Amino acid sequence: MPSFNQSIFHPTVFFLTGIPGFETYHAWIFIPFCCLYVIAISGNGMILFVIIIESSLHEPMYYFLSMLSFTDLGLCLSTLVTMVGIFWFNAREISFDACIGQMFFIHGFTFMESSVLLAMAFDRYVAICNPLRYVTILTNSRIIKVGFAIVIRGTTALVPLLLLLKRLSFCGSHILHHSYCFHPDVMKLSCTDTKINSAFGLAIVISTAALDSVLILLSYVLIIHSVLSIASPEERKKAFGTCVSHISAVAIFYIPMISLSLVHRFGKHAPPLVHTLIANIYLLIPPVMNPIIYSVKTKQIQKAMVKMVLSKII
Repeated sequence: MPSFNQSIFHPTVFFLTGIPGFETYHAWIFIPFCCLYVIAISGNGMILFVIIIESSLHEPMYYFLSMLSFTDLGLCLSTLVTMVGIFWFNAREISFDACIGQMFFIHGFTFMESSVLLAMAFDRYVAICNPLRYVTILTNSRIIKVGFAIVIRGTTALVPLLLLLKRLSFCGSHILHHSYCFHPDVMKLSCTDTKINSAFGLAIVISTAALDSVLILLSYVLIIHSVLSIASPEERKKAFGTCVSHISAVAIFYIPMISLSLVHRFGKHAPPLVHTLIANIYLLIPPVMNPIIYSVKTKQIQKAMVKMVLSKII
């Protein structure tokens, strides 16, 4: 990584990082990243489009899936500009206000995705444990209310967090470890007291992602208890089969998130390359894998996509 004279840094400018040690090959390295972005944006966009136009998919499960695709699209688009700028144009500078804006969208869509996964877990719980009341519990009006609640929950807590960040002073290194602005990464560069910021950030994580993961786990404990009470092995297999896609989505979302949090908290001496790779996996793998998982595992989505493609060809 090239060295920078700290004295030339304006206090409101940061420098983003690509792949440390491989700056010469950034243009080539971004080709696989570009493919991942194309897959994520086209895959999630296609699922959204199919659910909107196909009336047979106008059911609670697919409404929640469309919300998941929307948040994944938001995550991709939140980092696309800075990634292209770094890897293809060596445009590493980002103003503090632009950094704050990017953080708002990245963390906002992350918390919204966590809430959507919780809503999908509740959907599976009602469908399996109380199927006779499924239609009466998950009505269209309630799903709309859940959607608004997810957006509000994912964004309102971020406003005071980012306002607290704006009060900090940055008088040392302004070089970030990632290709985008991430709250813990920016906060570490401050030369003022960040105890309030850390405590408030931890409180938000606990009240959103941590709480959601516990409730998702609880919902599956209840689902497993209900499924095991089913006498027929075929019915058990069918019930568990409806949960495979969601369990996979939960795993590919929370495992990278936990890994990134652990690296930021305990990996101070880890190589910069480790921080960068985990940070990119955290934001790219879920948007790439979710449409693939649901396209492969959900027959209704498969049929709707085939129908759409055939209609275009004809």
